[in-house]
Amino acid sequence: MNKAHELLTSFKARFGTGASIYRAPGRVNLIGEHTDYNEGFVLPAAIGFSCWVGIAPRDDSRLRLYSKNFDETRDADLESLGNHGSGHWSDYPLSVAWALRDAGYPLRGADIYIAGDVPVGAGLSSSAAVEVSIGYALLSVAKQAIDRTKLALLCQRAENEFVGMRCGIMDQFVSCQGRAGHALMLDCRSLEYRAMRVPARVRLVICNTMVKHQLQAGEYNVRRAECEEAVGKLADALPGIRSLRDVSSDQLAANRDLLPETLYRRCHHIISENKRVRQVADLFGAGKTEGLREVMAASHASMRDDYEISCRELDTMVEIAGRQRGVYGARMTGGGFGGCTINLVDLEQAAEFRERVSTEYEAAIGLRPDIYICEASQGAELLEETAENLPRVSH
Repeated sequence: MNKAHELLTSFKARFGTGASIYRAPGRVNLIGEHTDYNEGFVLPAAIGFSCWVGIAPRDDSRLRLYSKNFDETRDADLESLGNHGSGHWSDYPLSVAWALRDAGYPLRGADIYIAGDVPVGAGLSSSAAVEVSIGYALLSVAKQAIDRTKLALLCQRAENEFVGMRCGIMDQFVSCQGRAGHALMLDCRSLEYRAMRVPARVRLVICNTMVKHQLQAGEYNVRRAECEEAVGKLADALPGIRSLRDVSSDQLAANRDLLPETLYRRCHHIISENKRVRQVADLFGAGKTEGLREVMAASHASMRDDYEISCRELDTMVEIAGRQRGVYGARMTGGGFGGCTINLVDLEQAAEFRERVSTEYEAAIGLRPDIYICEASQGAELLEETAENLPRVSH
């Protein structure tokens, strides 16, 4: 039984009706960490782990939410959602309903069944997968036209303002716009993007360190605040800058005395990381793998030393990966302080890579990692339709 049919069966058992089924993927970021909220460049890819949503419209304004992962039901009313979360899992779907209604969309009440297989807390954007799948489903049953970029922006707003996580646009954007076999070279200021084909011999191998240090959520917001503070300090010498996207390496060096050492290093990471994203995109555009190792190693070192978001487990995983056969590049991915590394590995060596890294990491750290061999996948989509005349989807 495929996932959509399995979800239909579960939905009917719980709610007693048929449903339409939607899917939105998690993502892995190949390079470009913490650059998105600095209006810079990122190179993520959607992956084959997703949040699945079954939905059936109701005749009232009620939302009945069931999470298979938490085995819990939550009821809410569209007319009284409030504007901030409570720390419950339901904050994520309810935040999207709030953002859509606040933007003027006339939503309908609905019964909603949520099931996800994106590893939680691994830096693979399980939250964006929930947000995008819920938003896509709510708009569809309300017979509203779906603009994928607008949906991504509203899901980002939901997480920023309702949930309280000040994420950039990358996660929601690639969950909406992902393309099978491709990474997206995204300009996080203009939201212009190019689909970059991942070289044919490359597999995306994600290694989960199995640790998530408690610093992550708070420190993420601290890093964002530090970048904003640095822009403020540089603005007198560099009038017109809006974000670190607008500062060159030469300008940073020339104005180093305006910044405390910590802020200087934060800026150095963002500015150099933007360059690295463009380098990898150029290599992908040429179908090349030569040079990936050096660029990805520099990215990891920058996150470890300048941005200070790595940890012993991530550093160990990257070190082990770097000495395996068939590795084109390795670095940490995601917000930091644990979670996953992304490794670009030759397809013929991927299975051996998984076994050897798992064995060596467990010997070094004492934890057996989850390791996933992935290909870039498609973004949000409708899988099973029960309603008639669903709206068009724009790109």
